[in-house]
Amino acid sequence: MSERFEALVIGLGAMGAATVYQLAKAGVKVAGIDRHHPPHTFGSSHGDTRITRLSVGEGAQYVPIVRNSHRIWRELEAQSGESLFEQSGLLVLTSSPDFDPADQTDFTLRTIGLAQTYGIEHEVLDATQIRQRFAQFAEVHDSAVGYFEPGGGFVRPERCIDVQLKLAEQLGATLFIGEIVTEISSDEQGVSVTTNQRTLQADKLVISAGNWMGGLVGDPLDGLLKVYRQKLFWFELEPDADLVGSSPTFIFTHGKGDDSVNYGFPAQPGEGSLKVATAQYHTASSPDTLDRTVSMAEQRDMYAQQVEGRIAGVTDKVLKSAVCAYTVTPDRHFIIDEHPLLQHTLLVSACSGHGFKHSAALGEAFAQWCIRGTTDLDLSSFSLKRFEGNPS
Repeated sequence: MSERFEALVIGLGAMGAATVYQLAKAGVKVAGIDRHHPPHTFGSSHGDTRITRLSVGEGAQYVPIVRNSHRIWRELEAQSGESLFEQSGLLVLTSSPDFDPADQTDFTLRTIGLAQTYGIEHEVLDATQIRQRFAQFAEVHDSAVGYFEPGGGFVRPERCIDVQLKLAEQLGATLFIGEIVTEISSDEQGVSVTTNQRTLQADKLVISAGNWMGGLVGDPLDGLLKVYRQKLFWFELEPDADLVGSSPTFIFTHGKGDDSVNYGFPAQPGEGSLKVATAQYHTASSPDTLDRTVSMAEQRDMYAQQVEGRIAGVTDKVLKSAVCAYTVTPDRHFIIDEHPLLQHTLLVSACSGHGFKHSAALGEAFAQWCIRGTTDLDLSSFSLKRFEGNPS
């Protein structure tokens, strides 16, 4: 006989770990399933740090979500004693020779506009102020504009996942790790999930499988989702660099297009490095064939294209590198919707590279869906309906 739960969650990364924790916290009999042993390095939720900010330039629909997440990170810290969310301050800046201050598609200007609309504490900085306050950006163009959000910063993805899964287990959740889902079915009574080791029954199912979402769910997601390999770099600090304790989390636009944007994090005590990364959306991959190593040529190219002449205080030596993968929709917004064919099933992917900051609050919302069928957050803008008639 298969065991029955009130709720099942497939995939225990950012979204899944948060969902299992919130369900267990609410007293729901819940089980989570993951093909690996989270937190792990095979998906999108690793690399030591992930940016969080209240003014989310990707869209106004995200602002209420990230507000809730900031609250939950602090609650999790209080319960676990772990440091999860550091408000290092966030600097979003555009420094480009062809910057147009009237271009409302510019990410920095969009971020400023949202902060003004939603009353988010911030400062708008000119080039002189950026140079004076942040030594690593001493070479910005005279036309540069910056947005500084003191409440922004970063969360620790591996710690966040680990804490939520441990707390979930303490609250009675069951975790089936190292198991691969092979079949999902549903009927009026509930859902059935078969792994390579067991079959489980549940009243509700949340699928948050990240990179594996398309292959697991099939139509309609397999035609909408693409997996993109991303590279993370930790550049060695120069001997006289004074960046520890004085460098912010940042998003730096220095031209047009995705290839002219990088992001990074404060120099951490004892590490002797500064983490800088980019996002690329031109070469798709798959979770099973992804090259998880960074070549010397890629290290040299990253320094030449993104760091040299732009970020001061670091050498061209890479002390550490890593690869993660973003699972991306055609419009780069999330998919959160009930499955069109499977009953009692909620799809919560893909995060399109900017999901971790929202995951704590979304886990709370998905738990609400499992319990009562609705959520406090308005998630309607993430519906599958937006792709009807225009799938790509």
